[in-house]
Amino acid sequence: MKVLIIGGVAGGATAAARLRRIDENAEIILFERGEYVSYANCGLPYYIGGTIAERDRLFVQTADGFINRFNIDIRLQSEVVSISPDNKTINVKNLLTGETYTESYDKLIMSTGAEPLKLPIPGIDNPKIFTLRNVPDTDAIKNYIEQHKPKRAVVMGAGFIGLEMAENLHEAGLEVNIVEMSDQVMAPLDFSMATIVHQHLKEKNINLWLKERVTGFEPNGNHLNVLLDGGKQIETDMVICSVGVRPEKQLAESAGLKIGSLGGIWVNEYMQTSDANIYAVGDAVEVINPLTNTPALIPLAGPANKQARIVANNISEGNKYTYKGTIGTSIAKVFDLTVAAAGITGKVLKRMNVNYISSYTHSSSHAGYYPGALPLSIKIVFAPQTGQLYGAQVVGYDGVDKRIEMMAQVIQNKGTIYDLTELEQAYAPPFSSAKDPVNIAGFVAENIINGKMKILHWRDITTIDPAKDFLLDVRTAYEYNLNHINGAVNIPVDELRNRLNEIPSNKRIIIYCAIGLRGYLAYRILAQKGFENIHNLSGGFKTYSNVTCEQSNYQKLNSNNKMQNTKQQDNNNTKTIKVDACGLACPGPITQLKKHFDLLNEGERLEVKSTDIAFSKDAESWCNITGALLVEQKTEAGIISVTVEKVCKAKDKTATHNGDDKTIIVFSDDLDKALASFVIANGIAATGKKVSLFFTFWGLNVIKKREKPSVKKDFFGKMFGMMLPANSRKLSLSKMNMGGMGSQMMRLIMKKKNIDSLEALIQQAVDSGVEMIACNMSMDVMGVKKEELLDNVQLGGVASYLERAEKSNMSLFI
Repeated sequence: MKVLIIGGVAGGATAAARLRRIDENAEIILFERGEYVSYANCGLPYYIGGTIAERDRLFVQTADGFINRFNIDIRLQSEVVSISPDNKTINVKNLLTGETYTESYDKLIMSTGAEPLKLPIPGIDNPKIFTLRNVPDTDAIKNYIEQHKPKRAVVMGAGFIGLEMAENLHEAGLEVNIVEMSDQVMAPLDFSMATIVHQHLKEKNINLWLKERVTGFEPNGNHLNVLLDGGKQIETDMVICSVGVRPEKQLAESAGLKIGSLGGIWVNEYMQTSDANIYAVGDAVEVINPLTNTPALIPLAGPANKQARIVANNISEGNKYTYKGTIGTSIAKVFDLTVAAAGITGKVLKRMNVNYISSYTHSSSHAGYYPGALPLSIKIVFAPQTGQLYGAQVVGYDGVDKRIEMMAQVIQNKGTIYDLTELEQAYAPPFSSAKDPVNIAGFVAENIINGKMKILHWRDITTIDPAKDFLLDVRTAYEYNLNHINGAVNIPVDELRNRLNEIPSNKRIIIYCAIGLRGYLAYRILAQKGFENIHNLSGGFKTYSNVTCEQSNYQKLNSNNKMQNTKQQDNNNTKTIKVDACGLACPGPITQLKKHFDLLNEGERLEVKSTDIAFSKDAESWCNITGALLVEQKTEAGIISVTVEKVCKAKDKTATHNGDDKTIIVFSDDLDKALASFVIANGIAATGKKVSLFFTFWGLNVIKKREKPSVKKDFFGKMFGMMLPANSRKLSLSKMNMGGMGSQMMRLIMKKKNIDSLEALIQQAVDSGVEMIACNMSMDVMGVKKEELLDNVQLGGVASYLERAEKSNMSLFI
């Protein structure tokens, strides 16, 4: 048998090698228009950026390797110019000599690939404009960077190649602008998930121009102006054009082969074209998406290699093997993020008028108590009635690949969200959680389908009518003060059962928390207390804040750059204190920020590192409140690093009291209520506000020393001393104390969750300057002596409290 193959990269090279392994006697000739075969075109951007240091590593196999190992006739720089299906021949042009000749075949495999789109706009042929598809393209870009030392680059298009090039040009030291016509990057994602990528690009100081169209290019001395709609322009030194690819179908079309509705070469399930002796594989063909039963163009290496194997098998053994289509499972590295998708997105289902439900979950890559857990966000879309999983999108820093592959298998096999709840993973704390993020996505979807929770989405928030809706924020007061949705009323979930009378029963109740979990707990409390019209915001404040903030950043970045450039001049002379708050849960990182910031002198800086996903925004809000100068925010491998500087303005602002103080009366000595008191107090102090804690009656037990001096007491004082908790470590829970077991369990759980103990919170309050006042009258009644209380506690009466309450705009009684 004589088999000719057109194209020597992924599909063509794989088909040739597979054929030889099956049939040692077949005559196989491979024609490649370029100079190379079987190279890693997915690795080309990383060679440009320097991640792949050696050019030779791009080549999976050389022409000589193919010839020697597989006995395949490799003909490089040989372009097939026409096909005659009737005569079973092709015409070939030797690009080195100009010679043309005819070659016959028994079977022909077309792996002609796809070509990059180059928009027909003025100036597109400028030599400073490049595309990236093959090794010569890569060499051209690499050589240009090395010879001309460009400082700035514009990347047109924010698909996979565009973002990979943006990252690698940034790695090569260039200032990068991305210009994208649509409102988001990465088409395989829904907008809501793409916004996570937007924020990450902004953190990496990439200039992101969304909803902007390039209209042309103009030379500008040694530079190039990229012209945009509306008269805007970007001055740059080079441009990468990556606005998409299209199948190379011209050869097939001129041979009379059938072309599909999307412009790719039509093939049947055996990868056979409309001519029985011609097969086609790879980026040039149009396949079927098994979920939608509609044609699809999937220019990915994985499907191309699988198709090539099937074609080789069918040519050798007859048409026995079928290609079942692809659901478009894809993954990309975008700086520190990994972004992956499988199946159908919500926006495509919407276009197809398919009814679906979408759900967001935000988990950690592995057990939170084990160091290094990083945020991982999942969106799934599924059928409302059957629960069939239509699609999944995962964005995170670690473990994204295995989660998308698990869900891709469920999607490919037309499984349901119930399958997600049952998927079994290899679990140990460094790798996963006992409830893996995939399981959690399934649990949440199951709750939705089974009616245990009704949800709404971020888009619905814009339609809220205060006359009919009640927006309930169940996060802590500290979180609420940092940022919240306008119009929301804050009732922390732990206080909800005691504050039900504040919630109207005649309105729709929309609950939200940070990521959706506490919202679900609040939902279940309200539902079982008789409230009916309740909804939980899917994905919580994290999803909402991501999608509603500014997505493009070129204006902000420009101003930030100016600030950073100014600061870089005195970087060497600026004292910077570094604090590692990784692993601490909220409000730990912001408390550390406040604590160490107070120790700075004017002009000194503080750098705090945290793995808390909200820290970046919290720090920004904190700076806005306190007046501290936010010098830099950056994220590397999921670790957020924030640098702030103490300036005169901050010092003045934190020292000023203008009726914005807070007071808290601590009446209870229950452990849980004492914890709430100090969490709130520390949160307030972290924002630069003055807060006073007034301890009265049973609350005095919270601030007793553990090691107390011997003091003289009367009979009643001794009785109280014997019956009451001796110090904070002896406090009981208000509920489920179970003879002290409950409080011990609470402390154990807090330790596992990296939540500070009550004693640590008290010390933080002392360090943050929280004022603690013990009620004189209560001390007299209960026989408590000043020597028994913590050293930083002041004594005062009701007048002391009232004086501070006069200066406050918030007073709590706990």
